[in-house]
Amino acid sequence: MLRRMSSYSGQKLATVVKELENFAPISWAEKWDNVGLLIEPHREKQITKILLTNDLTEPVINEALEKDVQLIISYHPPIFKPLTRITQSHWKERVVAACLANDIALYSPHTAWDKANGGVNDWLSEAVNRIISIRPLEPELGAPPGTGSGRFIETELELSQIVESLQKHIKNSVQIASAVNHQPNTLIKSVGICAGSGGSLLKGIRADLIITGEMSHHELLEFTHNNTTVLLCNHSNSERGFLTQFSPKLAECLKGTCEILVSDKDKDPLVTVAKNLDKEKNIFVDAYIQ
Repeated sequence: MLRRMSSYSGQKLATVVKELENFAPISWAEKWDNVGLLIEPHREKQITKILLTNDLTEPVINEALEKDVQLIISYHPPIFKPLTRITQSHWKERVVAACLANDIALYSPHTAWDKANGGVNDWLSEAVNRIISIRPLEPELGAPPGTGSGRFIETELELSQIVESLQKHIKNSVQIASAVNHQPNTLIKSVGICAGSGGSLLKGIRADLIITGEMSHHELLEFTHNNTTVLLCNHSNSERGFLTQFSPKLAECLKGTCEILVSDKDKDPLVTVAKNLDKEKNIFVDAYIQ
């Protein structure tokens, strides 16, 4: 493959990692999480091109190889449970092998970015386009104000206004589990936010509305029976848009020395099917709501 000379001067990997941890120290991550620098190449290369992705899947690693990146920042850690072997028999092992074989570094921030002031949960909160006040559901001890898990928002908007704004914000469809007494014109005064899977963090939160990525059937029933409506975005759709917002911020932190790319191949595995299969063409017709 013909490699083009980069116009970016680049940075050492340690410098990029330092800037990432200045934004969100890995000490903020949940204890169960696996964050930070997960793969460090045995040969140090100048980092001139960085790829941001929500999930490091095989299509994304192929994209990284095609674009000749030296560092992948994967919001979700692709190495979560310990690997007992690295073979070609499982897609996660193949992804790790590809990084090692091509000297690509891998960094994952996950719940550290969730808690950061200006991080993933603050990005998702922007879907509520009239915020009277906002605070973490669980503040991070010893961290700057505004840092912590989830967000609690005071607002005054009709439910239908928030639904419409959320769909525009994530650029995708949402699912709604309505409280028995809620109508589209119901005035929402409080919103609990948790990107990703919010069932455990949001449990017991008293709010008119919950916004999260995914939740179990019984968790939904518990909220709706307690007069709380829930909006579900799909897990990674509640997170992915933050990457586009973070890209220029990272470029600025690195003083324009690195090219920052957001993956074109990264996507939520779930889509909403709106119409039936055209059996003659074997395709869905206007099937996916994006």
